[in-house]
This record gives sequence, C-alpha cells and structure tokens, in this order.
Amino acid sequence: MTAFASPAAVAATAALQPSPAALAGQPASALLTRVALAYIEPRFKLYLRFGEPARIIWLDRWRRCAVFLPNAVLCRVRWQANDYGTVRWQLMVMQACTPLDAAQRIPGVQPGARLLLHAEGENQVRAALERIDAIEALSIAPAAVSPAYWRTLANRLAARLALPEYTAERHAAWLIGRALP
Repeated sequence: MTAFASPAAVAATAALQPSPAALAGQPASALLTRVALAYIEPRFKLYLRFGEPARIIWLDRWRRCAVFLPNAVLCRVRWQANDYGTVRWQLMVMQACTPLDAAQRIPGVQPGARLLLHAEGENQVRAALERIDAIEALSIAPAAVSPAYWRTLANRLAARLALPEYTAERHAAWLIGRALP
C-alpha cells in the first residue's frame, strides 16, 4: 500500500522552507527567526507594523508565522481587549539575530531576537507609532532606520523625556557609517 500525503500536508511542508530567492547569498547555516502573529476579531491582534519577512506561513485562519533572515529589523504590535475595553498595548522593535549574536528570549519569537525598543501601555505605544509614521513620512523605511535610534527612543520613553526626531540627515549618516569598513 502506497501512502500519499494530502495536498494540505504537502503545502504546509513546502511553506516551512523559505523561498530560494529569499535565501540567495545566505550561508546554509543561516538562522531564521520565526515570529508568531495572530488575529481574533474583537479581542486580540498580534501583527507586524513593519518588516520584510522572507516568508509568511499560514497556520490556520487566525494564526500565521513570519520568517525573517538574520539582521532583519521588524516591529510587532500586540493589542488585547476584554468585555470592558483595551487591556494591553505593546510594541516591540527587534532585530533578527545571527547564530553568533546574543539573543533575548521574547514570547512568540523563535529562537529569539535583539530587542531594540519595547513600549508598553497606550501612551508609549501611541508615541512610538507617531515616530514610525514620521519616519515613513520622510520616505524612509522604518526597517532601515539605525538600531541606535530605536534604542534611544526606548530609553527616552522609559525616562519620560522628549522623544528624538529621526531626520534624513541622521539616516544619511547612518548609511554612510554602515558602508565604511
């Protein structure tokens, strides 16, 4: 008797592997970062605000998994509500790690990531989202922003100080510094 896999099982197995085009130029030992995402209509949203996944794996109607290459920067937002209104706002900007990097354990992120910004609560999350919108208004992809800016923004949010602006000049300096040997 020959066993055949169902079309759904074949599709799920194929979906676990990132596309060859996404991995072009990556070593075979490249550690991929998997980020859990979910959406349950009136109660729970766990979604990407920005970031370019190499692949998205649909697990079911409500859940999916985004797969990122090493050093990719992404932002995940968590929103939860109950019968009385919103109970949790959370925003995290993180960077996928390479096998040699130190990674932090973050729920829903496997095997972990480098946490650049963690905002908790409605006021902090709204302030961080305003900064992301301002960066996009400059026609700069938020994933291309300097990791030092995200860390500075996190520190300023935690200390309740004035939040720094990200300018085109600052971005140009970051790009030039990154290109230097």
